[in-house]
Formats: sequence, structure tokens, C-alpha cells
Amino acid sequence: MATDTNTDRTEPVTVTADDGVRLWARRGGQGSEPLVLCHGGPGLWDMFTDVAALLADRATVIRWDQRGCGRSERCAGPWTTERFVADLDAVRRHFGLDNMTLLGHSWGAQLALSYALAHPDRVTRLVYVAGTGIGPDADWHSAFHENFRARIGDDPERLARWQELTERQERREATAVEDREAAVLQWSAEFEDRERALAHAGRMADPWFGINADCNDALNAERRRTWGTPALEAACRRLDVPVTVVDGACDIRPRSAVDSLVRALPRVRRVVLPGAGHLPWVEDPDGFRKAVLDLPAD
Repeated sequence: MATDTNTDRTEPVTVTADDGVRLWARRGGQGSEPLVLCHGGPGLWDMFTDVAALLADRATVIRWDQRGCGRSERCAGPWTTERFVADLDAVRRHFGLDNMTLLGHSWGAQLALSYALAHPDRVTRLVYVAGTGIGPDADWHSAFHENFRARIGDDPERLARWQELTERQERREATAVEDREAAVLQWSAEFEDRERALAHAGRMADPWFGINADCNDALNAERRRTWGTPALEAACRRLDVPVTVVDGACDIRPRSAVDSLVRALPRVRRVVLPGAGHLPWVEDPDGFRKAVLDLPAD
């Protein structure tokens, strides 16, 4: 691995993609292993402050906001996996990495997997967190929506308010404050601990940058067209990269969806954290740290 001595380890930096779009990035940590994080979404931003702190003693942690999102330059796309893989490679080059460990969460897990399939020689290990496998949406979407309604519906007032806000968004009447409130209510369903769910979701939305809906719509549509194909499964079967799959057992996305990926990968280890939801580092930080660093469980 090459060392980038000119990049500050605490202040954010600007990474310029090959088409000129400026991406926000930050490097921290004291460990020797380069670990690049890919946030969820699509259309969101890096929310990995706690993850970076958990791993800082063992890894040099690089975080970034995907194009058009968060602190990165607002742009008109293009919103394709190929473009985002190229942006991730620009981050790698900026920090002078010959290869790296990749950790992706949710949509970011899909992105990290796509990068590993495109550039396996540049990935030493892939950590695939709370993804939805390589099958079609039909394998998990219905159960996800059922579980979401059940989880958020445990508080009828919360459910009613979320429905009111989403209707305002559909009519394009919602304010930025209401957009944030709707996101916090929706994200509260991602946590098994219902007493702390709203507080956890509120931390996700602080700071608030606004969701890039165009990015979200386009990449989700692309997944529906291209995921669940024999070609993708065959590519995963050929992937000669060690993969750690980390799941929260209480994720509202059915964990059975990930079985499609686990079956295909030749070098895979799976860790399921009981009592954790879609952001397992929040509800089981110790278990998450051990899983990512491949440490033995107690």
C-alpha cells in the first residue's frame, strides 16, 4: 500500500472524480489496515462516525459521501452503479491505496460488492453489512414492507404522522423540516430497541443534508433491472475475495434474502448479531467490532 503523506487525517478533503465532480471524504484512525466505508441509501450520506470510532485503533478509516449526496457536490448524476464504482476508485486513488478492505452498508453493501466484482485485485476483504443479497426484489420486498408497517405501527400516532408527512411529500408540499421528520420516523423502524428507536434515528439525521430522490429512484430502478440474474450469480461464484457478511437478526429486511449471496460466494463467513436491526453497530457495537475485525466472540 502506498502512503499519502499530503492528506490531513482529521480535516475533510475533496476527491475529484474523473468527470470533475467533487466528492467529500475524510480519513482517520491509527491502524495500519486501510478500510474504506460505503454508506447506504441510495441518495443519503456518510453516517459512519460511530463505526469509524469503533475501528480507529485497528484501521485507517476512509469515509466519503457519494456523488450528489450529503457534503459532496450536487450534480446531475449520472446515477449508475458503474459511475459510483468509478467514484469509489477515485477515492482509492486519492488516498494512494493499492488495495483496501471495503465495508458497505445496505445499498453501500451492494456498491462495495459491485466494486469487488469489477476490481477484485484492489480489494483485500469485503465486509457486507445489512445488504439484501443478489436475488430479485421479489425475494424480499413484500416481507420488508410488511415488517416495516408492523414495526412503525407499534405506535399508532407515529404511524399516522409518518403517513401524513409522506402524503405531503407525494404532493410536493413538505418543507425541509418535514422531510427530516418523515425520515426520522421512517428510520426509527430500523431499530429493534423501540424505546431508543427515535433517538437513534434522530442521530442518523444530524446533520441533515436532504435525501437525493433522483439518485435513489434511478439506482433502485437499475437494481430491479440488473439484480437477480444468472450472470450476477456466476460473477459472485468467481469472486476470489474473502467476504464477511454481517447481519442484524432483527433487520426488517428478511435475512433470507442474503442467502442468495452467501450460497454463491466461494470465500464467505457470516455473522448474525441477535437483538440488532439494520444498523447493527448501533445496537451491538461490541459484536459488530468483533465481526468486522474477525475477532473471536466471547
